[in-house]
Amino acid sequence: MQNDIKNTTIRIGTRGSKLALWQAEAVAEQLQAAGFKTELVIISTKGDQVLDKSLDKIGSKGVFTEELEVSLREGSIEVAVHSAKDVQSSIPEDLELIAFMEREKVNDVLLSYNPDFTLTPESTAMIGTSSTRRKALLKKYYPGVATAESRGNLQTRLRKLEEGQFEALLLAYAGVVRMGYDHLIVHTFPVEEFVPAAGQGSVAIECARSLDADLKKGLKQALNHTDTHICLLAERAFLRTMEGGCSIPSFALAHLTEHGVSITGGIVSLDGQTLLKETLAGPTVMAEELGESLANTILVNGGDAILRSIKAMRGEV
Repeated sequence: MQNDIKNTTIRIGTRGSKLALWQAEAVAEQLQAAGFKTELVIISTKGDQVLDKSLDKIGSKGVFTEELEVSLREGSIEVAVHSAKDVQSSIPEDLELIAFMEREKVNDVLLSYNPDFTLTPESTAMIGTSSTRRKALLKKYYPGVATAESRGNLQTRLRKLEEGQFEALLLAYAGVVRMGYDHLIVHTFPVEEFVPAAGQGSVAIECARSLDADLKKGLKQALNHTDTHICLLAERAFLRTMEGGCSIPSFALAHLTEHGVSITGGIVSLDGQTLLKETLAGPTVMAEELGESLANTILVNGGDAILRSIKAMRGEV
């Protein structure tokens, strides 16, 4: 790496929540280990500001990323750090994702302050979640369960749990363990049942396409985890082909195999009555093609009808 690049201070754009800062600091540590100087720049997004509406009501495209992307374009930051599952399925042409950091365990989990809380198919508990996918999967596998909106950062949601607004809180394991709340986990959903959202458990690094090529190369070398990157290429290709954001109850999870990569993905209707799920496998060089092919398979086998009904229900064209 050239010395002038090493001397560049990398301004890291991040949301201000504790979890977002944890992610940004993890990025900073890896960059510093590679010889970069770093500075964190905290930026508030629409998703942080509008907490009284569910994500599907405020529009899911870029709800947690748009303001960070504006700063990339303006050149006030070199990179933006996102939870990979929050990144919209299609990136604007003047921006690019250059790295995906090593993935944490991908499962969804339930948190409760009642250590004796148990979840069974007959449960009638009130569970906090703002995820369209998680609500639909709960209706599929736990039809007696009720859900309550739980927008806000992890600490805000835990306060609502402590206040008794719901009996348990449904979250991604990655955020829970990174914030040190794994002692509250009372149930871990198997990924065969609750397939996670595309990108869940990984941190994505975005930059302007116009950023210096040598600098981009150095950043990617410092931050990218190759195995995770292959899997997320497949998952994001699936998501992009489904044209789904975080307000669509689709899911995708890829993993490397002895012979390449395997991806499982699908969609569930909002009422949980219809769940479509398929798995495809192939060589790693075909990761994106596999994701696209899987999505097209789901769409022609009923996924398009589910998407149309969701849009009609929300009054979307």
